[in-house]
Amino acid sequence: LTFNQIALEQAGPYAAEDADITLRLHQELWPRIEAIPALIDVYRDIELPLVPVLSRMECGGVRVDADELKTQSRELARRAAEIEERAYAAAGRKFNMGSPKQIGAIFFDELKLPVVSKTPKGAPSTSEAVLEKLAEDGYELPSLILEHRGLTKLRSTYTEKLPLMVNPVTGRVHTSYHQAVAATGRLSSSDPNLQNIPIRSEDGRRIRRAFVPETGSRMLAADYSQIELRIMAHLSGDERLLAAFQAGEDIHRATAAEILGVAPGAVSADQRRSAKAINFGLIYGMSAFGLARQLGIERQAAQDYVDLYFARYPGVREFMDRIRAQARADRFVETLFGRRLYLTNINHSNQQLRSAAERTAINAPMQGTAADIIKRAMIKVDHWIQHDRPPVRMIMQVHDELVFEIDAGAVEAAGERIRTIMQDAAELAVPLIVDVGVGDNWDEAH
Repeated sequence: LTFNQIALEQAGPYAAEDADITLRLHQELWPRIEAIPALIDVYRDIELPLVPVLSRMECGGVRVDADELKTQSRELARRAAEIEERAYAAAGRKFNMGSPKQIGAIFFDELKLPVVSKTPKGAPSTSEAVLEKLAEDGYELPSLILEHRGLTKLRSTYTEKLPLMVNPVTGRVHTSYHQAVAATGRLSSSDPNLQNIPIRSEDGRRIRRAFVPETGSRMLAADYSQIELRIMAHLSGDERLLAAFQAGEDIHRATAAEILGVAPGAVSADQRRSAKAINFGLIYGMSAFGLARQLGIERQAAQDYVDLYFARYPGVREFMDRIRAQARADRFVETLFGRRLYLTNINHSNQQLRSAAERTAINAPMQGTAADIIKRAMIKVDHWIQHDRPPVRMIMQVHDELVFEIDAGAVEAAGERIRTIMQDAAELAVPLIVDVGVGDNWDEAH
């Protein structure tokens, strides 16, 4: 039952209890926030003003083309069935594609595939990571199982489910945004989760094509370009990194040129790809082993890349060393605006837990600062929309991207205003750059 169907005799005490507990929590928690001035600012200037902004986005919803999703669902089902038949042929018999026990028997007893890792009970593992490793090594069946899982997940999570979530009154899907789920301050989304729709695969992008504007409107996506790397440049103060961003260079090409000692114009596509993996990998605390696996190179070659990177960008290494030491001493790290992330395992005796906390210590200030910046941008954009009443509706937030529905005749002017507001949401030592795209669906706009 929805709340408007509850008798007042029950609803009154229930609502009063909600209000009572909320006040008690405030009286308990507010003095703790008051003791840390930076947290008062985060609470007062970012989180509280964001509440009505998110409320308007949730109520406004997003239009989805249910017929397009149903067409995609049939196509995904057909392709999954074809892959299933190919998997049976590769295995030499039929089996349950979702059964780890049956997959294990076929892999290791019948096909004699190499054992990559074992479960805690000592049995050969058929985890996602194992399937990926076997697929990388050229084994057909693991590759087919992974492909099948990807298609069935897209179908069950999105193409089958989203049409059922369209509100019959509004004709739109209404997600819920959460401010207090991700420890870094990032917003999360549920029922449906609009932030997990894959963008790297063609099938994921096809799902985005079903997100469409009302007739007479267009979709506009505004996305912060490489924001976490720009925050890294600001926080580390590394001279070369700052200079590359200030000059408007392609940062991945510039990094490849620096660590390989070649002219930017001579950097190949593969070299740029390697530099991109290093740039983003270091932000997430990737080891030389992880980098080697991602690039498909020897571990020593990956270590050489990392060593060259730090030799050319010493400020980045100094920042990482400094943040680890500070995290160990304080047991928390902060974003540029003072949001804190506490690290309970930073001094743990278990090396694995300690290393994970150290990786978080490096990444959290950047991811958290990026989250704070886009929240500040959302508040400012919403203020412009409420004050000037342009024919603009902010409909989605997906990590570093804001998505809008705009009257077709107002797109160009509104796009420039949105870009300016977002780029002015914070002042860093390097420019914040926002890429704006327009289309007749979300995929075209992005």
